[in-house]
Amino acid sequence: MIIQPGIAKANLGLNREDVTMEDHPLNPNPDSRWNNYFKDNEVLLQIDKDVRRLYPDMAFFQRATDYPCQLILDPQNDYETLRRRVEQTTLKAQTVNRNRSGVTNVSSPGKSLNLYPSNEYEGMNEIVGPIYYTFATDPNDEWKEHAEADTFFCFTNLMSENRDNFIKSLDDSQCGITFKMESVYSMLKDKDMELYLKLQEQNIKPQYFTFRWLTLLLSQEFLLPDVIRIWDSLFSDQDRFHFLILVCCAMLILIRDQLLAGDFTINMRLLQDYPITDVHTILAKAKELQDHS
Repeated sequence: MIIQPGIAKANLGLNREDVTMEDHPLNPNPDSRWNNYFKDNEVLLQIDKDVRRLYPDMAFFQRATDYPCQLILDPQNDYETLRRRVEQTTLKAQTVNRNRSGVTNVSSPGKSLNLYPSNEYEGMNEIVGPIYYTFATDPNDEWKEHAEADTFFCFTNLMSENRDNFIKSLDDSQCGITFKMESVYSMLKDKDMELYLKLQEQNIKPQYFTFRWLTLLLSQEFLLPDVIRIWDSLFSDQDRFHFLILVCCAMLILIRDQLLAGDFTINMRLLQDYPITDVHTILAKAKELQDHS
């Protein structure tokens, strides 16, 4: 719960604190409650931005949930919704149409993007999306009702395994994202030396395309049903993140003829907009590589 400093005591019937005494909005102290309040607000704005851009073309992600929090929906309640909090923060820069039980429509002028901080957690919403969709479309209503809690539990567990990819200070360590991106090329070198040398010759570095593949678990490369199918194989493998590297290597080998024939521009386009849509072919190739390693 996010409560503005100074208001909590007033709500309890006590005298509202004099902001000029103990704490105030301009207090530079890192332990200041106001300082934490403003930091929370930055995170909230980033969450709001991520929520709006998650699968924007899918109606499922644009409509209101079937199981909203009844306490929040009650017009007589004393709780401030997070949506309301976002509106208060961005009101001067945006046009807001609010529907308490539905989706808030916020149209933003270009400059309002400056309100959103640069964020080290960018991309985590792409990992939450398929997990939530799977739970929230369960045919069993009893399970579906708890989709958000189940998603939070699974997402927390997944990120506990995958978090090193998102920690900048670990980028160049053996558990960081740079090492994992280079592992794709190391495996390719072992499985298909000719293709490896071609990519090296064209100076196509693994970070040009594998960063997105690995950090977002391929969720941006395929349609959602195919992403869920890939994740089925990933999460059922005991060494799931090694299998992800196998999948990435398989994706390269399956388009080797096009890559060997293409120049830098054509190949970058192929890698950043992957042409094969049959994920079963990709998974079969990855399993083949795994069995021969």
